[in-house]
Amino acid sequence: MTITIVSNTFSKKDLKRLAQETYKEMVKAVVDVQKKILAIGGELHADAEALLLDEGSGQQDLWGINLYPDKPEIDRIEYTSLINIRPRQGNKGMQIQDDSLRKVIKEIVDQRIAWSDSG
Repeated sequence: MTITIVSNTFSKKDLKRLAQETYKEMVKAVVDVQKKILAIGGELHADAEALLLDEGSGQQDLWGINLYPDKPEIDRIEYTSLINIRPRQGNKGMQIQDDSLRKVIKEIVDQRIAWSDSG
């Protein structure tokens, strides 16, 4: 299963291709909120997280999400992952609870994913 680090723009067509490798309509991703990059793909968020850690990301900056390329904008990002359970950072569950953090993640995702791509 392919995991791609995205530091520029990633097409919706490529996102859909990665989704087909695993969960069909959804693809897992990990966002580095400090470096403003994504690791997209793979079976587990932990796999993408490990790749970003190997590339020098800080654990505290990594948050897991699920992306749904064919859903409407309001539903295309799901802020849920086991890697998000971080009581020390004030996040006690799998869902990212901080609205300002969710906003930052959405901005990064929208910068990196070309949602209007007709793929």
